[in-house]
Amino acid sequence: MASISTELRVKELLREKGWTTKVLAEKTGMSESYLTHIKNGTRRWNEDSLRKLANAFEITPIDLFAQRRPRTDDIDNNVSMPEKSDIELKVQIVPVVGDIPSNPSPYNNQLMQVTTGFKDIFVPVLNSADQSIFAFSLKDNALAPTFVKGDCLIISPEIWTRSGDVAAVEYGNDTIVKAIMQVTYTEDFIVLEAVNHKQAPIALVRGKDHFRIIGRVISRHQKLA
Repeated sequence: MASISTELRVKELLREKGWTTKVLAEKTGMSESYLTHIKNGTRRWNEDSLRKLANAFEITPIDLFAQRRPRTDDIDNNVSMPEKSDIELKVQIVPVVGDIPSNPSPYNNQLMQVTTGFKDIFVPVLNSADQSIFAFSLKDNALAPTFVKGDCLIISPEIWTRSGDVAAVEYGNDTIVKAIMQVTYTEDFIVLEAVNHKQAPIALVRGKDHFRIIGRVISRHQKLA
């Protein structure tokens, strides 16, 4: 499986576009010297440069990152591989955040990542086409034993949340609350329950009480011991 790198694909993208570093400098407003360092991996990028590069190449910041594939020198030559396969694995690197963004997007997620102390921390997610997906890192055991401190909940804003699903939600009329809850829809109410069922459910009146889904929890990335 491909592993995730924080190296940017600037060289590759320049070749694809047929641009020189000078052209990229004009498009981003950054110096050729700085871009050469970024291209060669001799200096770290920051959030501002990431956004400018993504805009110049007309891609999302996530798509700027390289994926490193393992060497295949030691593969047995006698193993025959099918010419065509219906299975396609797509690895996407997802920014880890310490708070739930109100309006997830590639740029907002990256900003949340930096402001909550998770700069340069990403986790891999397989086969997701959602560009606004993010990984919410749990700072305590409030959701234990279902989820524990250090777990990263992979949250997809694009996937529909059905009754019974766990999701990142926003609710409250006077004080807005963002939380991870199990959502149940009834004819008149939206019922929010703690995922570990340790607190009393919250019943919101449809069409009256403020409520919205930020994104559905689609998987958990567990912290390795």
